Amino acid sequence: MITVFGSTNLDQIGTVPRLPQPGETVAGGVFSMAAGGKGANQALAARRAGAAVRHVSAVGRDSFADAALQLLAAAGVDLGAVRRTEGATGIAMIFVDAAGENVIAVLPGANGTITAADAAVALNGLGQGDLLLVQQEIPQAATRRALELARAQGVTSVLNTAPFLADTADIAPLADIVVANETEFALLSGRPESDLDAAMADWAAAHDQILIVTLGGDGVKAMTDGKLLHIAALPIKPVDTVGAGDTFVGYLAAGLDAGLDLETALRRAAAAGSLACLKPGAQPAIPMASEVDKALG
Repeated sequence: MITVFGSTNLDQIGTVPRLPQPGETVAGGVFSMAAGGKGANQALAARRAGAAVRHVSAVGRDSFADAALQLLAAAGVDLGAVRRTEGATGIAMIFVDAAGENVIAVLPGANGTITAADAAVALNGLGQGDLLLVQQEIPQAATRRALELARAQGVTSVLNTAPFLADTADIAPLADIVVANETEFALLSGRPESDLDAAMADWAAAHDQILIVTLGGDGVKAMTDGKLLHIAALPIKPVDTVGAGDTFVGYLAAGLDAGLDLETALRRAAAAGSLACLKPGAQPAIPMASEVDKALG
């Protein structure tokens, strides 16, 4: 069982020929809305990968809440611990350019009401053999408490360091597995991206963790027990990279929960993340396990 403790949003997405500079207006194309939020995205990815998943989060009592939870419910994610609060459901405002790159602003709404008490709900009854997946789109005190409880209860914890925060380096050592992109890990380690392999080795050894760094089109690297793994991404032409990182993390968690070795889990996760770039949006683009199987041959 995977418990995802994190955000739930409704994404509002606009396509533009290029991303605007500060103060600039760029005429766009199509507008759409899709379920999102890093926690919800990762929960759906893990579920589509085949895992049993429970999502612990909060949404508002507004017209966006049901839309934000629709795909999770349809996929069979356990939503019994999603709180309904007064106020707005979280919103992500996203611009995507012609090359598939994006800029995102997140308005937390109900996600901002999540507390350490919700962390206790998330970890209630969990122990050896369970897996906790957290990100950083809810108040950091709640995420910290969830990681502390996971460690005390013997639950395997995975921290995705997105979005990177001022105190990410303080809570990252509490996790068993840390997943960061290349930019986030440079901030986490305080070392340049050009020093990646050595910095990964030093961080993993110092904190006794599995460290995973995603590299976009260059795949993913992982440091475990002093061994560096490098898994290639699928060769694709991206349409939209929104949600690719969340797809990777969810599939990784599902692979580990299923008992796959790290290298195999990484290979499936990297393939899933690549496939997620072939469709627009976050949750609608997350591939099914059968699509990942086909891509891997």
